Amino acid sequence: MRHVTHATALVLLVWAFAGCHRAPAEQQVRKAIDAAAVAARANDTRGVLDVVSDDFTGNEGALDYRGLRRLLAVRALRGDKTGLLVGPVSFEHKGDRIVAKFNLVLTGGKPGDLLPDQSAIYTMSTAWRRESGEWRCYSATWSR
Repeated sequence: MRHVTHATALVLLVWAFAGCHRAPAEQQVRKAIDAAAVAARANDTRGVLDVVSDDFTGNEGALDYRGLRRLLAVRALRGDKTGLLVGPVSFEHKGDRIVAKFNLVLTGGKPGDLLPDQSAIYTMSTAWRRESGEWRCYSATWSR
């Protein structure tokens, strides 16, 4: 009897861990935002685009996926050294989608400068949906 109880406990424990193997949606979106920020700092165009949907639209059509890809490629070719900081992220569930809001601080300066000579703060609102098991940003709006 004791052997059956241990086996049952082991099965329940494995089942509980299997149910927890997937991080909460907010954590997955935050991880995608962080990955895009790291990629952007490194001028890694592919790394940024990995978290963006093919039908992405920015600022109500002012920028689409192709435009974003071109913008990132030009930055990479120029060797742009823009600093990027992501502030705290708040989440709002909209059915099976998530809206993530945060402030984005961009800094720029000449190589070797102790402090940046320029900076800008943007208020970001990004919309995310699950595509092939991964969270992708399909829409973003920003203002300075």
